[in-house]
Amino acid sequence: MHARKALLAIPLVVGLVACGTGGDGDTGGTGGGKKPVEAAPGTEITVADVGLGSILVDDQGRTLYAFTKDKEATSNCDAECIAVWPALTSPSPAAAGRGVEKSLLREARQPGGAVQVTYGDWPLYYYVGDMAPGDVNGQGLDGEWFAVSPDGKLVRKSA
Repeated sequence: MHARKALLAIPLVVGLVACGTGGDGDTGGTGGGKKPVEAAPGTEITVADVGLGSILVDDQGRTLYAFTKDKEATSNCDAECIAVWPALTSPSPAAAGRGVEKSLLREARQPGGAVQVTYGDWPLYYYVGDMAPGDVNGQGLDGEWFAVSPDGKLVRKSA
C-alpha cells in the first residue's frame, strides 16, 4: 500500500521539482536531472507542535523527516527515493529558529555534490504527500521515515 501511495505521488514531485526556486537550478547530483526541494536563502528551521508532539519544520511549516537508512549525516536516498522524499538543500546555511538547537543544525555535502541540511546526524527531507503546513502524511512510512524532534531524535509515534 505504501508503494502505491509513493507511485501516485511521483507526478506531484515532478511538478514540485519543475517549479524550483529560481536561480540556475543546479542543486547538485540527485541523479536523473531531478532537483531536491531547495530552501530559499535564509530558510529558518523551527519547531511546531502537532499531534506527534514537537517536531522540526521549515519556515513555511512543512514537516521535515529523517530516513532511518541514513548514517552519520550521509544520505542513502537514491534518485528514485528523492522523487518521493525531496532533500532539504540550501545555497546558504539554514538558520535555527524557535526551539531549534543551533549546535545540531548543520549541512553535509552528499554524493553528487548537493549540500543537504542536517539536524544531528540526520539529513532532512520533505514528503511529497504533505500538501499543507502541519501535514505529517510521511510519518512512519515503510517503518523508515520519521519526523525529527528538537533534541535530534526520531519521533516514532503514529500519525
